[in-house]
Amino acid sequence: MIDFLRGAVAHREMDYVVLDVRGVGYRVFCANPFAVQPKDGEETTLYIHYHVREDAHLLYGFTTREEQALFRLLLDVSGIGPKVAIGVLAGGRPEVIAAAIRQENLAFLTKLPGIGKKTAQRMVLDLKDKLGALPSSDDGGLSGFEAAAGWAAPGEDAWSEAKAALMALGYTEAEADRAGQAIKPKLAGGETVDAVTKLALQALFAQSMR
Repeated sequence: MIDFLRGAVAHREMDYVVLDVRGVGYRVFCANPFAVQPKDGEETTLYIHYHVREDAHLLYGFTTREEQALFRLLLDVSGIGPKVAIGVLAGGRPEVIAAAIRQENLAFLTKLPGIGKKTAQRMVLDLKDKLGALPSSDDGGLSGFEAAAGWAAPGEDAWSEAKAALMALGYTEAEADRAGQAIKPKLAGGETVDAVTKLALQALFAQSMR
């Protein structure tokens, strides 16, 4: 069983990174591959879930133990497989998702990628009493979810941080601004910084293919 891997990112795609661990490249699927090791050449640690299927052995990686633990809990919910679970983690920090489950906030949960009302109800039913080891947001109430998740209206804080992340990855300010304009119509105001960054990277990739 692989618990964690430490190495440098040798390659990244929209849904995974290739982590170079002493000359061996491991393909590791991540919620946001572009948030992993933003500076070239630096080593990073990914906590791993090793998933075995009949036709493949897959690695899922997380930057914190909390993400790893929540991912494994999500897999216990009927109707949630690894792809949906990794999408959920792309939609919010573990403490925010845990708080939403504890408070039975279906409105928040159904905004997460791949989660419909029935699946959100199953998440609450199956996980509400299993989240003791996970931190939760202390903000409480309504706007607590938006604040804890780092949500912001389109073009404000979330985009500012996403733009900084793009420039840290080597994109110019002009390229980042073009991506921002391209994704602006897609933003509803409930996206995390990671989600906005990923949308912008998809836009940059699409622009490069033209």
